[in-house]
Amino acid sequence: MAEKKFELAPLPPARRRQLQQLAKKLGVEFTQIEFLHVALTHKSYAKKIEEDAEAANKPVKKIAHNERLEFLGDAVLELASSTYLFNKFDNLSEGELTKTRAAIVCGPTLAKLAKNLGFGEVLLLSYGENAGGGRERESNLEDAFEAVIGAIYLDKGWEVAKDYVWRQLADEFKNVKVGKIIIDVKSVLQEFSQREYSGALPEYIEISMDGPPHDRTFESAVKLNGEILGYGVGKSKQLAEKMAAEEALKKLKIID
Repeated sequence: MAEKKFELAPLPPARRRQLQQLAKKLGVEFTQIEFLHVALTHKSYAKKIEEDAEAANKPVKKIAHNERLEFLGDAVLELASSTYLFNKFDNLSEGELTKTRAAIVCGPTLAKLAKNLGFGEVLLLSYGENAGGGRERESNLEDAFEAVIGAIYLDKGWEVAKDYVWRQLADEFKNVKVGKIIIDVKSVLQEFSQREYSGALPEYIEISMDGPPHDRTFESAVKLNGEILGYGVGKSKQLAEKMAAEEALKKLKIID
């Protein structure tokens, strides 16, 4: 089990019960449920509590939030998914393993999993972040997913964290087995551009961003060697760029 170097504050009974119910859903029996609490505490919430204390001339106590756990969880997620692919798909080359992992652990997938697990409902957010649609925001959900992995690793160690990741990604791994996994189109386009245009990288251009903060639509284009080859529209900048890259690859006849 990983050494614990994390200051954990006592939890109100209602919050403890809420997190214990979530832990059952995750299939993890936490020794210290406080780790899960930190993983589901957004930095906006911590900052607001600290600012309110300062404004009231009260002692300002640092509130732990999930950014550091996200960093740790990202590393555990990469190792766990890499281990699975390495062990189960010995027919894949190093490059194919890398692209497959990137397709599996991409932001939209992690956000979808976090939403299905109900992370958005138990995230602690500032009033402003909550009012702005923070519980549905893809980046917040993705960060929470990774932070929870970090919390499990700190509390229960590598084996439990690895097994948790494998359970959560089971359907994605199954897609690899039946050949349904989508390639990382941006990486493929980058490799093509570097090979064909003397190391030049694709240039992504944001054409427009419409809608309120909690429901925006992005339009992007991708340019290679001075020529726009693809356009994309999506609910995130990353998704719009991905669609633009896919259109470019089709135009170049690299994919069907």
